[in-house]
Amino acid sequence: MKLALLDDYQRLALGAADWERLRKRGIEIQVFHEAFASADEAAGKLAPFDIVCLMRERTPFPRALIERLPNLKFLVLTGLRAPSLDLAACSARRIPVSNTGAGNTNAPTAELTWLLVLAAARDFAKAERGVRAGRWHDGLAGGTILEGKRLGLLGLGKLGARVARYGLAFGMDVVAWSQNLTPERAAAAGAHPVTKEMLLDTADVVSVHLVLSERTRGLLGAAEFARMKRGAILVNTSRGPIVDEAAMLEALKSGRLGHAALDVYDREPLPAGHALRELDNVTLSPHLGYVSEDVFRVFYEGALEDIEAWLDGRPIRVMNPEALA
Repeated sequence: MKLALLDDYQRLALGAADWERLRKRGIEIQVFHEAFASADEAAGKLAPFDIVCLMRERTPFPRALIERLPNLKFLVLTGLRAPSLDLAACSARRIPVSNTGAGNTNAPTAELTWLLVLAAARDFAKAERGVRAGRWHDGLAGGTILEGKRLGLLGLGKLGARVARYGLAFGMDVVAWSQNLTPERAAAAGAHPVTKEMLLDTADVVSVHLVLSERTRGLLGAAEFARMKRGAILVNTSRGPIVDEAAMLEALKSGRLGHAALDVYDREPLPAGHALRELDNVTLSPHLGYVSEDVFRVFYEGALEDIEAWLDGRPIRVMNPEALA
């Protein structure tokens, strides 16, 4: 059998788990370090593999791709869910999908969120590039003091609540909104519940902490950017499609949105020549929210356990049990 480990951009997969256990069982392992350029390339290169291990949703797995993989018998998903994986298509092919733990903490994403807040407030990415190029203060904005400003959180789950605590530590006024937010949950996080409209009208920093779904896709569009305080900061460490990218670009170019600090995008990796790469009032991060050695160890050790259990005929953590019928 052949196993493909996908999207190991940082070449950490083989050191994060004892894959020798599979090699001793005759499993041939191949690691793919680069993103596929197209669905055709993915289909061509993955056609020989019996088992595929996905790193989150880095490579989309829609029905059209699944149907082009004749040898595929088992899928492993690192993390708990991936909206770009078509579970129904896997079930139709009787391909079970097992997931792994999500990691022991949401601290990596929360910490990266705050790094992006600070970087945007002080125009840090542009400043760092300037120093490397031999400049000093040339062309930099004046910078924003966070203390006393309003932090607006779209989503106040476990991750949003942790970010709220960071905001309180910086002396910020923290408000929050989500479709299901209760006053009790907001109070427990030290935030004030407000309407989405009030959050956008008054927040100096807007940070997104919602799960991508049909309810949240395109949640921030042209109308929402028009409501935001002129010069406000947007931080997104959740999922790119929650924000209408074209509307965000227009708001950035017009100055309505003062700065966008982003870890996630509509298409990842962010294509060369993308408009976001050309703007000075943008801080870009390559989807690092969950990226840490500790989290990868949880992912890949869990993936190894999943594969061994499936080989033994006792699959675990199966997301689509109907595929086992």
